[in-house]
Amino acid sequence: MVRSEVILSVYIITFVIGLPANLLALYAFSVKIHIKTHPTDVLLLNLTVSDLLFLIILPLKMHEAASGMMWDLPKFLCSLASFTFFSTIYTSSLLLMAVSVVRYIAVAFPITYHRLKNPVYAVVISAVIWLMSLVHCSITIITQHHPSLTSNDTQGRVCYENFTEKQLEVLLPVRLEFFIVLCLVPLLICVYCYVQLIYILYSRPRISHMQKQKTIGMALGTLAVFLICVLPYNISHLVGFIQDKSPEWRYYTLLLSTFNTCIDPIIFYFSSSTFHCNSKRSIFRKRKLPVSGFQKQGSNSSEG
Repeated sequence: MVRSEVILSVYIITFVIGLPANLLALYAFSVKIHIKTHPTDVLLLNLTVSDLLFLIILPLKMHEAASGMMWDLPKFLCSLASFTFFSTIYTSSLLLMAVSVVRYIAVAFPITYHRLKNPVYAVVISAVIWLMSLVHCSITIITQHHPSLTSNDTQGRVCYENFTEKQLEVLLPVRLEFFIVLCLVPLLICVYCYVQLIYILYSRPRISHMQKQKTIGMALGTLAVFLICVLPYNISHLVGFIQDKSPEWRYYTLLLSTFNTCIDPIIFYFSSSTFHCNSKRSIFRKRKLPVSGFQKQGSNSSEG
């Protein structure tokens, strides 16, 4: 039995911490992109927007938890909340994967990176990621509104829970595909890129110790998002497919995914020069101050 008090508490903590952190990140990236745009900044800006959409819809889920997991709001809000809730989770994981690939290319293949440095490419990648996530998560709307799948027994009482056998026949295979395509593959790509990135950086003695530490922090932070926030929930998809039912503990793993919005700002710090306070072009310093050659060199080393 899912305890609504636990769910409500997690939602409140996530909202209180995540909203101001991501609003700050949105402001930071908006200013940075107007100054000088790097591909990683574009990807992280999209990640911030994804987190904010999640947080904007979270009060609806908070109301659901406060009502004992009963849905007494209009039905279309249930569809909107479910669609946004799940699509933003997977959008975040795919964007973090894209960031890891860009960072790896920048270090391992610098000539290729400079050829592909045009932010238009990052915009296209972000658009493809959004499209992938939205198309996949349209299953939340299909299962709730398709005439052959809907059930009047639970209609209007709960939101995207207590699925019928017909709904599970559609959902379970789709969830397995979610686990493979939207979780496992991005996780493996991130692991490969960051392991290679750390190896390359430590094989170059001229790179500063601080830069190496930031790279490790970036890698560990990104992998923490996958291992803590994304993987447990997606493992429930695999278990559900094997057991041919939706696991009872699935909702608790979903709660871990909500903390994604609190961890992402940490990733922002390590992944972008926007938040590096050693640069006087940072939004936290006066833009008119001159930037020394040493600082420019440091900015270039952490570019993207």
